[in-house]
Amino acid sequence: MSINAQINTKNSNLNRKINNLHRISIILTFLLAVGCTSNNQVKRIEQADSIIKYQKNSIDPLRFSNLYPEKKNYPITCKENCYEPSPLVECNSPAENCRFIGKQTLAKINTGFTFRWLGHASFYIKSPDGSSLLLDPVSQQFDWPVNWAFKLSMGFERNLPEWPSDNEIKDVDAVLYSHIHYDHFNKDDIKDIGNKPQYFTPLGFGEHFPNDAYSINEMAWFSKKTLGELTINFVPAHHFSSRILVPYLYEDKDTTLWGGWVIEHEGQRIFFAGDTGYSDHFKEIQQRYGDMDVCLMPIASYFHKENGSWYRYVHTTPEDALMAAQELNCKVMIPWGYGNASWKMGDHSSHSALLRLLHMHETMNSQVPLHILNEGEEVSF
Repeated sequence: MSINAQINTKNSNLNRKINNLHRISIILTFLLAVGCTSNNQVKRIEQADSIIKYQKNSIDPLRFSNLYPEKKNYPITCKENCYEPSPLVECNSPAENCRFIGKQTLAKINTGFTFRWLGHASFYIKSPDGSSLLLDPVSQQFDWPVNWAFKLSMGFERNLPEWPSDNEIKDVDAVLYSHIHYDHFNKDDIKDIGNKPQYFTPLGFGEHFPNDAYSINEMAWFSKKTLGELTINFVPAHHFSSRILVPYLYEDKDTTLWGGWVIEHEGQRIFFAGDTGYSDHFKEIQQRYGDMDVCLMPIASYFHKENGSWYRYVHTTPEDALMAAQELNCKVMIPWGYGNASWKMGDHSSHSALLRLLHMHETMNSQVPLHILNEGEEVSF
Protein backbone atom coordinates (compact mmCIF):
# COMPACT_ATOMS: atom_id res chain seq x y z
CA MET A 1 0.00 0.00 0.00
CA SER A 2 1.37 3.44 -0.95
CA ILE A 3 2.08 6.13 1.65
CA ASN A 4 -0.83 8.25 0.35
CA ALA A 5 -3.18 5.27 0.59
CA GLN A 6 -2.05 4.63 4.17
CA ILE A 7 -2.64 8.28 5.07
CA ASN A 8 -6.10 8.20 3.46
CA THR A 9 -6.95 5.04 5.38
CA LYS A 10 -5.81 6.61 8.67
CA ASN A 11 -7.77 9.79 7.93
CA SER A 12 -10.85 7.72 7.12
CA ASN A 13 -10.55 5.81 10.39
CA LEU A 14 -10.03 9.04 12.32
CA ASN A 15 -13.07 10.66 10.70
CA ARG A 16 -15.12 7.58 11.54
CA LYS A 17 -14.05 7.80 15.20
CA ILE A 18 -14.83 11.52 15.33
CA ASN A 19 -18.27 10.90 13.82
CA ASN A 20 -18.92 8.18 16.40
CA LEU A 21 -17.90 10.55 19.20
CA HIS A 22 -20.16 13.16 17.67
CA ARG A 23 -23.13 10.76 17.72
CA ILE A 24 -22.36 9.75 21.31
CA SER A 25 -22.22 13.41 22.32
CA ILE A 26 -25.63 14.08 20.75
CA ILE A 27 -27.18 10.98 22.38
CA LEU A 28 -25.76 11.80 25.83
CA THR A 29 -26.89 15.40 25.57
CA PHE A 30 -30.40 14.25 24.58
CA LEU A 31 -30.58 11.74 27.42
CA LEU A 32 -29.45 14.33 29.93
CA ALA A 33 -32.06 16.75 28.63
CA VAL A 34 -35.02 14.37 28.67
CA GLY A 35 -33.95 12.49 31.79
CA CYS A 36 -33.99 15.48 34.12
CA THR A 37 -36.82 17.85 34.86
CA SER A 38 -35.18 20.83 36.53
CA ASN A 39 -36.66 22.31 39.67
CA ASN A 40 -34.07 25.11 39.70
CA GLN A 41 -35.40 28.66 39.61
CA VAL A 42 -33.70 30.34 36.65
CA LYS A 43 -34.40 34.02 36.11
CA ARG A 44 -33.16 35.77 32.95
CA ILE A 45 -32.27 39.38 33.72
CA GLU A 46 -32.18 42.08 31.06
CA GLN A 47 -32.88 45.80 31.25
CA ALA A 48 -33.55 48.40 28.58
CA ASP A 49 -29.86 49.32 28.28
CA SER A 50 -28.53 45.75 28.51
CA ILE A 51 -26.46 44.39 25.63
CA ILE A 52 -26.45 40.92 24.09
CA LYS A 53 -24.19 40.47 21.07
CA TYR A 54 -24.23 37.36 18.88
CA GLN A 55 -21.77 36.18 16.28
CA LYS A 56 -22.63 36.87 12.65
CA ASN A 57 -24.51 34.05 10.88
CA SER A 58 -25.06 32.35 14.24
CA ILE A 59 -28.46 30.67 14.11
CA ASP A 60 -28.57 27.23 15.75
CA PRO A 61 -27.23 27.41 18.33
CA LEU A 62 -26.87 31.15 18.86
CA ARG A 63 -23.30 31.94 19.80
CA PHE A 64 -22.26 35.03 21.74
CA SER A 65 -19.64 37.50 20.52
CA ASN A 66 -17.24 39.86 22.24
CA LEU A 67 -18.27 43.49 22.36
CA TYR A 68 -15.14 44.56 20.46
CA PRO A 69 -14.03 41.51 18.45
CA GLU A 70 -11.58 43.28 16.14
CA LYS A 71 -7.81 42.72 16.11
CA LYS A 72 -6.07 44.44 19.04
CA ASN A 73 -3.37 47.08 19.19
CA TYR A 74 -1.77 46.93 22.62
CA PRO A 75 -0.54 50.23 24.13
CA ILE A 76 2.61 48.70 25.62
CA THR A 77 4.39 45.34 25.60
CA CYS A 78 7.25 44.18 27.79
CA LYS A 79 10.04 43.00 25.49
CA GLU A 80 13.07 42.47 27.72
CA ASN A 81 13.96 41.75 31.33
CA CYS A 82 10.30 40.97 31.95
CA TYR A 83 10.87 38.32 34.61
CA GLU A 84 13.75 39.61 36.67
CA PRO A 85 13.81 38.43 40.30
CA SER A 86 12.40 40.95 42.78
CA PRO A 87 13.46 41.52 46.40
CA LEU A 88 9.74 41.75 47.15
CA VAL A 89 9.13 38.13 46.11
CA GLU A 90 10.82 35.31 48.01
CA CYS A 91 11.01 32.02 46.07
CA ASN A 92 12.27 28.52 46.82
CA SER A 93 13.38 28.19 43.19
CA PRO A 94 13.32 30.66 40.26
CA ALA A 95 9.75 32.08 40.13
CA GLU A 96 8.37 28.92 41.76
CA ASN A 97 6.95 28.32 45.27
CA CYS A 98 7.04 32.01 46.07
CA ARG A 99 5.67 34.44 48.63
CA PHE A 100 5.28 38.21 48.39
CA ILE A 101 7.16 39.76 51.33
CA GLY A 102 7.10 43.48 50.46
CA LYS A 103 5.75 46.07 52.87
CA GLN A 104 2.46 47.59 51.72
CA THR A 105 0.55 50.73 52.60
CA LEU A 106 -3.22 50.48 52.56
CA ALA A 107 -4.89 52.63 49.93
CA LYS A 108 -6.66 55.63 51.45
CA ILE A 109 -10.17 54.51 50.64
CA ASN A 110 -13.03 53.35 52.83
CA THR A 111 -15.28 50.89 51.03
CA GLY A 112 -16.21 48.68 53.99
CA PHE A 113 -15.36 45.55 51.96
CA THR A 114 -12.94 42.78 52.99
CA PHE A 115 -11.25 40.69 50.29
CA ARG A 116 -9.69 37.28 50.79
CA TRP A 117 -7.87 35.78 47.83
CA LEU A 118 -8.40 32.02 47.83
CA GLY A 119 -6.29 31.26 44.75
CA HIS A 120 -6.48 31.57 40.97
CA ALA A 121 -9.70 33.60 40.35
CA SER A 122 -11.50 32.71 43.60
CA PHE A 123 -12.31 35.39 46.18
CA TYR A 124 -14.29 35.43 49.43
CA ILE A 125 -15.70 38.91 50.07
CA LYS A 126 -17.41 40.38 53.11
CA SER A 127 -19.53 43.41 52.25
CA PRO A 128 -20.42 46.44 54.41
CA ASP A 129 -24.02 45.24 54.84
CA GLY A 130 -22.80 42.00 56.43
CA SER A 131 -23.42 39.74 53.45
CA SER A 132 -20.69 37.47 52.07
CA LEU A 133 -19.92 36.62 48.44
CA LEU A 134 -17.90 34.01 46.58
CA LEU A 135 -16.39 34.88 43.20
CA ASP A 136 -15.55 32.02 40.81
CA PRO A 137 -15.14 29.44 43.59
CA VAL A 138 -13.04 26.40 42.60
CA SER A 139 -11.67 24.59 45.65
CA GLN A 140 -10.22 21.46 44.02
CA GLN A 141 -9.10 20.41 40.54
CA PHE A 142 -11.11 20.68 37.33
CA ASP A 143 -14.34 18.68 37.16
CA TRP A 144 -13.90 15.08 36.01
CA PRO A 145 -12.84 13.96 33.39
CA VAL A 146 -11.05 17.18 32.44
CA ASN A 147 -8.96 17.02 35.64
CA TRP A 148 -7.68 13.63 34.52
CA ALA A 149 -6.95 14.85 30.98
CA PHE A 150 -5.15 17.95 32.29
CA LYS A 151 -2.89 15.93 34.55
CA LEU A 152 -1.99 13.57 31.68
CA SER A 153 -1.23 16.44 29.29
CA MET A 154 0.45 18.87 31.72
CA GLY A 155 2.01 16.38 34.14
CA PHE A 156 0.91 17.98 37.40
CA GLU A 157 -2.12 18.97 39.45
CA ARG A 158 -2.86 22.25 41.14
CA ASN A 159 -1.93 22.61 44.82
CA LEU A 160 -5.16 22.93 46.78
CA PRO A 161 -5.94 26.46 48.00
CA GLU A 162 -6.89 27.53 51.50
CA TRP A 163 -10.67 27.54 51.58
CA PRO A 164 -13.23 29.34 53.79
CA SER A 165 -14.39 27.44 56.84
CA ASP A 166 -17.53 25.30 56.73
CA ASN A 167 -19.38 27.97 58.71
CA GLU A 168 -18.28 30.69 56.28
CA ILE A 169 -19.41 28.60 53.31
CA LYS A 170 -22.71 27.88 55.05
CA ASP A 171 -23.35 31.62 55.48
CA VAL A 172 -22.52 32.69 51.91
CA ASP A 173 -25.30 34.89 50.51
CA ALA A 174 -24.34 34.97 46.84
CA VAL A 175 -22.04 33.19 44.39
CA LEU A 176 -20.92 35.05 41.26
CA TYR A 177 -19.47 33.29 38.21
CA SER A 178 -17.65 35.09 35.39
CA HIS A 179 -17.78 32.29 32.81
CA ILE A 180 -18.11 28.56 32.41
CA HIS A 181 -14.52 27.39 31.92
CA TYR A 182 -13.42 24.63 34.27
CA ASP A 183 -10.99 26.77 36.26
CA HIS A 184 -13.80 29.21 37.13
CA PHE A 185 -16.91 27.03 37.41
CA ASN A 186 -16.83 23.73 39.30
CA LYS A 187 -19.94 21.61 39.82
CA ASP A 188 -18.58 19.85 42.92
CA ASP A 189 -18.27 23.23 44.62
CA ILE A 190 -21.86 24.10 43.71
CA LYS A 191 -23.00 20.92 45.46
CA ASP A 192 -20.91 21.75 48.54
CA ILE A 193 -22.09 25.36 48.71
CA GLY A 194 -25.70 24.28 48.29
CA ASN A 195 -28.89 26.05 47.27
CA LYS A 196 -29.15 28.61 50.09
CA PRO A 197 -27.26 31.43 48.28
CA GLN A 198 -28.40 33.25 45.19
CA TYR A 199 -26.27 32.44 42.15
CA PHE A 200 -25.37 35.18 39.66
CA THR A 201 -24.21 33.96 36.26
CA PRO A 202 -23.91 34.99 32.61
CA LEU A 203 -26.67 33.96 30.21
CA GLY A 204 -26.95 30.25 29.44
CA PHE A 205 -25.70 28.83 32.75
CA GLY A 206 -28.89 27.34 34.19
CA GLU A 207 -28.71 24.06 32.30
CA HIS A 208 -25.24 23.36 33.72
CA PHE A 209 -26.35 23.43 37.37
CA PRO A 210 -27.28 20.33 39.37
CA ASN A 211 -31.02 19.83 39.63
CA ASP A 212 -31.53 20.76 43.28
CA ALA A 213 -33.66 23.91 43.69
CA TYR A 214 -30.92 26.44 42.99
CA SER A 215 -31.84 30.12 42.56
CA ILE A 216 -29.97 31.27 39.45
CA ASN A 217 -29.91 34.79 38.00
CA GLU A 218 -28.74 34.62 34.37
CA MET A 219 -27.67 38.11 33.34
CA ALA A 220 -27.01 40.01 30.12
CA TRP A 221 -24.20 42.56 29.91
CA PHE A 222 -25.03 45.81 31.74
CA SER A 223 -27.93 44.25 33.63
CA LYS A 224 -28.28 44.53 37.40
CA LYS A 225 -29.99 43.02 40.43
CA THR A 226 -30.06 44.03 44.07
CA LEU A 227 -28.90 41.81 46.91
CA GLY A 228 -29.63 43.42 50.27
CA GLU A 229 -27.89 46.80 50.12
CA LEU A 230 -25.71 45.73 47.20
CA THR A 231 -26.28 46.24 43.49
CA ILE A 232 -24.81 43.45 41.38
CA ASN A 233 -23.98 44.52 37.81
CA PHE A 234 -22.85 42.11 35.09
CA VAL A 235 -20.42 43.72 32.63
CA PRO A 236 -18.53 42.64 29.48
CA ALA A 237 -15.19 40.86 29.31
CA HIS A 238 -13.17 39.99 26.20
CA HIS A 239 -13.04 36.21 26.29
CA PHE A 240 -14.96 33.11 25.11
CA SER A 241 -16.72 30.08 26.59
CA SER A 242 -17.04 26.31 26.21
CA ARG A 243 -18.06 23.41 28.43
CA ILE A 244 -17.28 20.41 26.27
CA LEU A 245 -19.02 17.08 26.89
CA VAL A 246 -16.68 15.09 24.64
CA PRO A 247 -13.14 16.51 24.17
CA TYR A 248 -12.43 18.24 20.84
CA LEU A 249 -16.12 18.61 19.93
CA TYR A 250 -16.86 22.30 20.34
CA GLU A 251 -20.59 22.30 19.71
CA ASP A 252 -21.12 24.38 22.86
CA LYS A 253 -18.45 27.00 22.10
CA ASP A 254 -19.70 30.50 22.99
CA THR A 255 -23.25 29.30 23.74
CA THR A 256 -22.94 30.70 27.27
CA LEU A 257 -21.97 34.31 27.90
CA TRP A 258 -18.87 35.55 29.78
CA GLY A 259 -18.11 38.74 31.67
CA GLY A 260 -17.12 40.50 34.88
CA TRP A 261 -18.91 42.09 37.83
CA VAL A 262 -19.31 45.56 39.31
CA ILE A 263 -20.54 45.38 42.92
CA GLU A 264 -21.90 48.67 44.26
CA HIS A 265 -22.64 49.82 47.80
CA GLU A 266 -23.48 53.42 48.66
CA GLY A 267 -21.32 54.90 45.91
CA GLN A 268 -18.43 52.45 46.36
CA ARG A 269 -17.62 50.20 43.39
CA ILE A 270 -15.78 46.89 43.31
CA PHE A 271 -14.73 45.52 39.90
CA PHE A 272 -13.96 41.86 39.18
CA ALA A 273 -12.75 41.47 35.60
CA GLY A 274 -13.15 37.71 35.08
CA ASP A 275 -10.90 36.21 32.43
CA THR A 276 -10.44 38.85 29.75
CA GLY A 277 -8.15 40.27 27.13
CA TYR A 278 -7.45 43.99 26.74
CA SER A 279 -10.25 45.76 24.88
CA ASP A 280 -12.28 48.99 24.77
CA HIS A 281 -14.85 47.39 27.07
CA PHE A 282 -12.87 48.70 30.06
CA LYS A 283 -13.43 52.30 28.92
CA GLU A 284 -17.12 51.61 28.36
CA ILE A 285 -17.52 50.17 31.86
CA GLN A 286 -15.93 53.28 33.36
CA GLN A 287 -18.16 55.54 31.28
CA ARG A 288 -21.28 53.72 32.48
CA TYR A 289 -20.47 53.27 36.16
CA GLY A 290 -17.75 55.78 37.01
CA ASP A 291 -14.39 55.22 38.69
CA MET A 292 -13.71 51.93 40.47
CA ASP A 293 -12.52 51.77 44.07
CA VAL A 294 -11.06 48.24 44.15
CA CYS A 295 -10.21 46.31 40.98
CA LEU A 296 -9.59 42.55 41.04
CA MET A 297 -7.56 42.04 37.87
CA PRO A 298 -6.18 38.95 36.08
CA ILE A 299 -2.50 39.06 35.14
CA ALA A 300 -1.73 35.49 34.00
CA SER A 301 -2.24 32.93 31.22
CA TYR A 302 -1.33 35.37 28.43
CA PHE A 303 1.74 33.43 27.29
CA HIS A 304 2.02 30.39 25.05
CA LYS A 305 5.12 29.52 23.02
CA GLU A 306 3.09 28.24 20.07
CA ASN A 307 -0.05 30.39 20.20
CA GLY A 308 0.93 33.49 22.14
CA SER A 309 -1.06 36.04 20.13
CA TRP A 310 -4.34 34.21 20.71
CA TYR A 311 -3.60 33.70 24.43
CA ARG A 312 -3.05 37.44 24.85
CA TYR A 313 -6.18 38.19 22.82
CA VAL A 314 -8.29 36.61 25.57
CA HIS A 315 -6.04 37.14 28.65
CA THR A 316 -4.45 40.37 29.88
CA THR A 317 -0.70 40.58 30.32
CA PRO A 318 0.36 42.38 33.51
CA GLU A 319 0.89 45.57 31.49
CA ASP A 320 -2.54 45.16 29.85
CA ALA A 321 -4.07 44.83 33.32
CA LEU A 322 -2.30 48.00 34.45
CA MET A 323 -3.61 49.89 31.40
CA ALA A 324 -7.12 48.61 32.06
CA ALA A 325 -6.90 49.62 35.73
CA GLN A 326 -5.82 53.08 34.61
CA GLU A 327 -8.79 53.34 32.23
CA LEU A 328 -11.13 52.23 35.03
CA ASN A 329 -9.51 54.79 37.37
CA CYS A 330 -9.01 52.10 39.99
CA LYS A 331 -8.02 53.44 43.39
CA VAL A 332 -6.29 50.13 44.14
CA MET A 333 -5.65 46.99 42.08
CA ILE A 334 -5.46 43.47 43.51
CA PRO A 335 -3.98 41.04 40.93
CA TRP A 336 -4.88 37.36 40.60
CA GLY A 337 -4.18 34.32 38.40
CA TYR A 338 -0.61 33.61 39.49
CA GLY A 339 0.26 31.75 42.69
CA ASN A 340 1.21 28.47 44.31
CA ALA A 341 -2.35 27.15 43.93
CA SER A 342 -2.60 28.05 40.24
CA TRP A 343 -2.69 25.75 37.22
CA LYS A 344 0.05 27.82 35.47
CA MET A 345 -1.92 27.58 32.24
CA GLY A 346 0.16 29.25 29.55
CA ASP A 347 2.58 30.82 32.06
CA HIS A 348 6.33 30.47 32.47
CA SER A 349 6.00 29.54 36.15
CA SER A 350 3.77 30.00 39.19
CA HIS A 351 4.94 33.58 39.86
CA SER A 352 6.32 34.82 36.54
CA ALA A 353 3.23 36.99 36.01
CA LEU A 354 3.71 38.69 39.39
CA LEU A 355 7.37 39.42 38.64
CA ARG A 356 6.36 40.91 35.29
CA LEU A 357 3.65 42.99 36.99
CA LEU A 358 6.10 44.48 39.50
CA HIS A 359 8.59 45.20 36.70
CA MET A 360 6.01 46.85 34.42
CA HIS A 361 4.38 48.82 37.25
CA GLU A 362 7.74 50.55 37.72
CA THR A 363 8.58 50.76 34.00
CA MET A 364 5.22 52.33 33.15
CA ASN A 365 5.37 54.62 36.20
CA SER A 366 1.82 53.45 36.88
CA GLN A 367 -0.17 55.63 39.27
CA VAL A 368 -2.54 52.77 40.14
CA PRO A 369 -1.62 51.47 43.61
CA LEU A 370 -1.08 47.71 43.86
CA HIS A 371 -1.99 45.54 46.81
CA ILE A 372 -0.43 42.08 46.48
CA LEU A 373 -1.99 39.16 48.34
CA ASN A 374 -0.61 35.70 48.93
CA GLU A 375 -3.22 32.98 48.70
CA GLY A 376 -5.30 32.83 51.85
CA GLU A 377 -4.56 36.41 52.87
CA GLU A 378 -7.19 39.12 53.19
CA VAL A 379 -7.32 42.90 53.25
CA SER A 380 -9.98 45.48 54.16
CA PHE A 381 -10.24 48.87 52.49
